[in-house]
Amino acid sequence: MNEKNQTLVSEIVLLGFQNLHNFKIPLFSLFLLIYIMTVWENVLIIVLVSSSRNLQSPMYFFLQQLSLSDLLGSSNIVPTLLQTVIYDRATLSIVGCITQFYFFCSLEISDLLILAVMSYDRYVAICIPLRYTSIMNYSVCVKLILMSWLLGFDITVITVYLIGTLHFCDQNTINHFFCDLSPLLDLSCSDTFSLQIEVFVVSVPLVFIPFILIIVSYMCIAHAILKIVSNTGRQKAFSTCSSHLAVVSIFYGTLLSIYLFPSRKHSPAMSKVLSLLYTIVIPMVNPLIYSLRNKDLKEALNKKLNKLCKYTKI
Repeated sequence: MNEKNQTLVSEIVLLGFQNLHNFKIPLFSLFLLIYIMTVWENVLIIVLVSSSRNLQSPMYFFLQQLSLSDLLGSSNIVPTLLQTVIYDRATLSIVGCITQFYFFCSLEISDLLILAVMSYDRYVAICIPLRYTSIMNYSVCVKLILMSWLLGFDITVITVYLIGTLHFCDQNTINHFFCDLSPLLDLSCSDTFSLQIEVFVVSVPLVFIPFILIIVSYMCIAHAILKIVSNTGRQKAFSTCSSHLAVVSIFYGTLLSIYLFPSRKHSPAMSKVLSLLYTIVIPMVNPLIYSLRNKDLKEALNKKLNKLCKYTKI
């Protein structure tokens, strides 16, 4: 597109949810409550895993990393969301908008990879239990997590660099509550074809390789569980991975419904509602799913509460 005689914009205006009228305060309160619960739940899991001896296992180490990713991801999006609700808009600089997208994309990729690592951990625990401690030793766990974080934050640099080379002319409003890739590309007056190709080439393996690993892991797990003779043994084996399977289903289901299918199939309002699910609702729900049926986490929490009660009495 010809960029001559066009005004380059330096700020992006996020419109968020428009025409809320009397629903502003209730929605603001709801989103703020969800964020407070998200911070509290994920910080609690991080602290419990760090300080409890009975939670020093690979499964809880990976859960701790997932909680950290959820906490950072929610903190990246929610402040802007709250601003759009209460003021009908939020204004970010171009650099600020691209930075928000960088952290959003990096943390989503890290989430995908951590979930895949967690599924592999469950596969080893259930299908190869005698070799579990030797395969999933501390060094291997740390390397897997470092790879998940580094891949997430390093690969996104290429996309962000290409976005930084784009020009944004005349229009500066995005009908969303955070800086996502598709609205940014629609706003640009530069040729985005090479960027779209790069995103496709990078995102397809990053999304589908972990997804295939998760599917194969759970097929092997299901096969191993069916071989267990006792019902008690089956229930115990299934309970160790049912929470993770629920989280994976919610996360991938929401993510694929937005990014796998063309955005034209969704109205802007529907896209924003679906985005709410994986940006603020899932980070709040994940700790609940993992903790509701987990005896070790409940026991660790009870011990901490009992210690706290003793200190307050003193």
